[in-house]
Order: sequence, then structure tokens, then C-alpha cells
Amino acid sequence: MNNSVSNTGRLLWAGLRALLVLTLVTGVIYPLAVTGIAQALFHDKANGSEIKADGKVVGSSLIGQQDYSLDYFQPRPANGLGENSVNTQYKLILSGATNRSADNPELVTWVKKAKAKVVKDNSTADYTVKPSQVPADAVTSSGSGLDPDISPAYADLQVHRVAEKNGLTVAQVQKLVDEHTEGRTLGFIGEPRVNVLELNIALKALAAKS
Repeated sequence: MNNSVSNTGRLLWAGLRALLVLTLVTGVIYPLAVTGIAQALFHDKANGSEIKADGKVVGSSLIGQQDYSLDYFQPRPANGLGENSVNTQYKLILSGATNRSADNPELVTWVKKAKAKVVKDNSTADYTVKPSQVPADAVTSSGSGLDPDISPAYADLQVHRVAEKNGLTVAQVQKLVDEHTEGRTLGFIGEPRVNVLELNIALKALAAKS
């Protein structure tokens, strides 16, 4: 009987020691090590890839923003997203796509209306946008609905309107777009892209100097 109690006690103590050691290793040492390495080697990414303007954080290079005025470059649409039904106080945006098929009548209607709006908004007194010029990302949301980038084609399409709205030359704005166009990651991953927030920050700075 005494041996049985003694063995049980040893097993309990061994289990407790294992729990304490694993808690220390996986709950304290490992997270601190990973955090330390991330901060040392990938400081920007570890902190959310923040974008700053005038010394303040204004967003992340990984998350798109909506509701820019027509003075600025426009992001991809965010159709199909709604408010968070649980916490409506802050009207949180849901990340996701419409999940509608390409031939869905409602989606087709959205795309046609979006295309007409892109043509209308970006045509100026001396430049008319043709429907054939409108790229797919100008009229469709991404899979997450939070894509921070647009294609160089969509950025180029907006140049004349942005130049007119800000009293800049087309050449000035086009140069800005070219400077903010990134190629494929490692030369073969993804597509060329333009980060809308970074481009608009540079645009605001350029307009302020003119």
C-alpha cells in the first residue's frame, strides 16, 4: 500500500515537473526567442509593416484602405464585404470575397456599373478613358477584399484624373507611379503592383510642393 502511494506521488511530481518545464520552454522561452529574432531581423514586418506619414502611423502596407477622394488614386473595390454582425459599434470590415461565380447576374451587374464609373471618373477634359482600358482589378475585389495594391495598368489609367485634380502635370504623376511600381517578388512570384497608400502619401507630398 505504501509503495503504491509512493509511486503515485512520484508520478504526480514527475508530471508536474514536465508541465512546468514545457510551460517554461514553450510558453516563455520559445515565444521570447521567436519575438527577439523577428524584432532583430524583420523589425518592420514583425510590427505590422507600418506606413508612416508626417511622423505618424497611417496604415499598413499589407492592408488596403477605402474611401479616398477622387483627388487620390483609388484602390480595388471591396464589394461583397459587410459589417461585423457581432461587434457593430466599430463597423468592422469583414475580410472575404463575394464567392459569386463569374457568370452570376448580380456580379456581372456590379462589374458593369463599376466599369462605367471607372471610365466616367477617370476621363478628363483632354483625356477619355476607353472601356477596353479598364483592367480587371479596377472592377473586382480581391479574395480578401483587403488588397493594398493595384496593377500598374489601373494606376496608369488614373494618372490624368489625379494630375488634373491636383494641378500637376501628367508627366509628374506618371513618374510618381513608375517610381512606386514594384516588380514580381524574386522576379517570378506574383504580378507587378503599386501600393495605393504609399503612392497616395507620395502624391500628397508632391502636391504640397507644387
